[in-house]
Amino acid sequence: MSLEIDRVTKRYGATLALDAIEFAVPAGQIFGFLGANGAGKTTTMRICLGVIPADSGEIRWGSRPALDLPRRIWGYLPEERGLYPRLTVLDQLVYFASLYGENPHEARREARNWLARFRISELEGRRAEELSKGNQQKVQFIAAILHEPEILLMDEPFTGLDPVNVGLLKEAFDELRERGRTIIFSTHQMELAEALCESVAIIDRGRVVAGGSVRSLKQAAGRRTARLAFDDAGGAAWLEGLVGVSVIRFGADYTDVQLADDADPPAVLRQILSRGAPVTRFELREPTLEALFIDLVGRPAEEPAETLAP
Repeated sequence: MSLEIDRVTKRYGATLALDAIEFAVPAGQIFGFLGANGAGKTTTMRICLGVIPADSGEIRWGSRPALDLPRRIWGYLPEERGLYPRLTVLDQLVYFASLYGENPHEARREARNWLARFRISELEGRRAEELSKGNQQKVQFIAAILHEPEILLMDEPFTGLDPVNVGLLKEAFDELRERGRTIIFSTHQMELAEALCESVAIIDRGRVVAGGSVRSLKQAAGRRTARLAFDDAGGAAWLEGLVGVSVIRFGADYTDVQLADDADPPAVLRQILSRGAPVTRFELREPTLEALFIDLVGRPAEEPAETLAP
């Protein structure tokens, strides 16, 4: 079974927001929907939920059209804040769960379990307007999963979270996957997608430009990179004049380089050593998702799509 997005198109006046996009999300996976702000990620999620209609195309879960599915099969975390500002955290979590038919007593118990997991038990009696943005995000995440949906749509779920809370949310993702949930989350943070996802789709200006398993995308890229470390900070200067090598990134502890298609890695290393560079590490690596994204889209994901001319 999979969630299938089949040639979905959406226009807003003269603007083509989605251009016959196609991809499939295997059941039970964490799937990354990658793109810059304005690329079409939120529009796609809202069409899945029936919040807005597609102009053409269809979304299916297995063989069933998405619009025919019961609403409780979905969990949704919007990018924007959607809590009632003057309602306490626990009361609104129970209220949201009750909209899906959950027993209030069970919902209260499960909500407290999740609040404890996210280290915010002491906030259950606080009003949402009194919470930090990061804590509001955690409460919204709990609201999205409390009714045990089969499919979770998460729109930029890591926004506003510090590194500790990013780690807690990643742990929650892994646990939900182990329970058999299907998780689709949108992001422009490539390192998070690389850490969590088995498969991804990359969207740019309303078009899916690549998709599939992370491993297959990396293998198909044909790029070869190497990570080097040196005994002294000036060691990396030896790389500038090497044939078949271009520096991707100078780091404090290491340097990443791209090898030309015809470059032989052992020969490259011999060149470096022959120049007296004190190499302590030479490791061939697959390209990162960030590097693949830039190759496909032509810019970093942090650069909004809507600022560019069509």
